[in-house]
Amino acid sequence: MKIEVSGKGGCGKSTLSVLLARSMKKLGYRVLLVDGDESNIGLEKLTGISEPMHLLDYLGGKKGFKARLNQTMMTDNPAGLFSGKQTIDDLPKECIASSDDGLEMLVIGKIHHIGEGCACPMGVLSRKFLASLETGEKEVVIVDSEAGVEHFGRGIVGECDLIIGVIDPTAESFQLAQKMTQMAENGNKEICFILNKVEPAIEEFMKNQLAAAPVIGVIPRDNSVFMESLEGKELTKTFSEIDDICRKILGSDQ
Repeated sequence: MKIEVSGKGGCGKSTLSVLLARSMKKLGYRVLLVDGDESNIGLEKLTGISEPMHLLDYLGGKKGFKARLNQTMMTDNPAGLFSGKQTIDDLPKECIASSDDGLEMLVIGKIHHIGEGCACPMGVLSRKFLASLETGEKEVVIVDSEAGVEHFGRGIVGECDLIIGVIDPTAESFQLAQKMTQMAENGNKEICFILNKVEPAIEEFMKNQLAAAPVIGVIPRDNSVFMESLEGKELTKTFSEIDDICRKILGSDQ
């Protein structure tokens, strides 16, 4: 199963991506956490995993990857790269790092320098990578996406089985949820939402803002999680709500 985690900047999608990944690992799944955000640099801190070589850098950076693409424009595949189906075990070992409990992480690529150009190659690489990747029984890939909906336009979410929208208590989040819902419906993709940073006084209001969209869980505001994220520490907090969400997502596999 391939899952894309989406939302506005600051909604907590990276934090929830890590919590979901850890919960699914605890439930007995092999989990690959994919950092698909070319700007955010904190995912490895939240996992406690040493950052692996970026997949784009492994392929020679932007120039090297573009050269591979240009060699095979007629077949729409990089030269031998992701041209057929592959499994997690087929991925370059240099690009996979693991935690002590076996959670695996891969980073697509990052913006490194002033004036290096747009992030389009990362988007192309993400889409091709996910399109070619097959998950086996008891395997889950969780993609922490960039903020906003650009990855919808790039077609990246089209290569995933499920989109999870993370909604924090802001008007912008509610508006983005409507847009994501519409785009997912137009693309015939399944989408659901998690309410994050929720206080009891506003929980019902937040649910009402998403009355037409499936909400699969509510995560309370927790200052200990906020401080761990603020200090760039590995997340140690667990939520029973996250485990319940994972069981709903995995469904009949449980």
